[in-house]
Amino acid sequence: MGLRFGVEEEYFVADPGTRMVVPRAPEVVERASAALGDRASTELIAFLAEAKTSPCDDLGKLEEQIREMRAAMASAAAGEGVRLVATGTPVLGELVPPPISAGARYAESLATFRALDDEQCICSCHVHVEMPDPERAVLVSNHLRPWLPTLVALSGNSPYWAGRDTGHDCWRVLTWARWPVAGPPPFFESLAHYEDLVGTLLGCGALMDTGTIFWDVRPSARLPTIEVRLGDVAMTAREAVLFAALTRALVQVSLAAVEAGEPAPDPAPELLRAAYWLAARNGLAGGGVDVRTGRPAAFRDLAGDLMAHVRPALAESGDADRAAAGMRELLECGTGAQRQRAAFRRRERLTDVVDAAVVHGGSRR
Repeated sequence: MGLRFGVEEEYFVADPGTRMVVPRAPEVVERASAALGDRASTELIAFLAEAKTSPCDDLGKLEEQIREMRAAMASAAAGEGVRLVATGTPVLGELVPPPISAGARYAESLATFRALDDEQCICSCHVHVEMPDPERAVLVSNHLRPWLPTLVALSGNSPYWAGRDTGHDCWRVLTWARWPVAGPPPFFESLAHYEDLVGTLLGCGALMDTGTIFWDVRPSARLPTIEVRLGDVAMTAREAVLFAALTRALVQVSLAAVEAGEPAPDPAPELLRAAYWLAARNGLAGGGVDVRTGRPAAFRDLAGDLMAHVRPALAESGDADRAAAGMRELLECGTGAQRQRAAFRRRERLTDVVDAAVVHGGSRR
């Protein structure tokens, strides 16, 4: 068995006729709570609904939970006369200004971050992996950093934004990057280094609180986990399972390196930023840069490097065959972004893109 882990997913709520996003998430969440309890929740924007699994130690159990929660959320949406859509950004809709969900925290966010909240119509996938303590979480984060652009390329599912093709496979990552504390985390020498920087950011007002530390990897403020939060929501449950398996395995390999005293690579922030943009623009089918060497590299090759890097952890947890099959399928069939564009090319209708990403209760989605 590997480390315990869990997944949080966000979904859009869309009108079944126009396929535009609609602010009906609170009703969907209220209905879904009958089946999921507090595992279903609202988000800052009323177009978005969130659901989460319970902690699992087995990938098969996690897959069952992801399918069950997607089915429950889709059923709740259908009960409210709307659809649940798994894309990282809204394909269709009138988005600015967005409908802010009710609540004091959301009002404080709007007062603090102002127009940044206007384009927070984004849906992501967060993977939590248990961690013995915050110190090791911070050091594990250092070892994850070189692999983050590859994870972005693998999970790209947000090429469209409000009726137009952005030219990027993962537009969500780029909209998120404008926040004051977001994107790839810095390299931290220790937990004290992390806490000192967070204290400075809190003191100067760049953070509301520790819940607004939006680096793509962070020690969870409320759970004994490290949280990897850079993925677009997956179009299908199968892809969500693959992303979770790779993330847990990467954390396990990194934790072993920390406990063995191995130094973490420290790619230049400028190179890591460029690698993120290349991953977000080009996706898995395109080219980027290997931040470990500074040389150009295709993301398909970097995905192969990632698989080789985490293979010992996948084998230890019994997930090697399932992950290898999932990666083959992703390389053959394309990421969510590639399949969204394929859906558009068939008839050049964005409504077809939305339909391709609808979550159906009880199906592979």
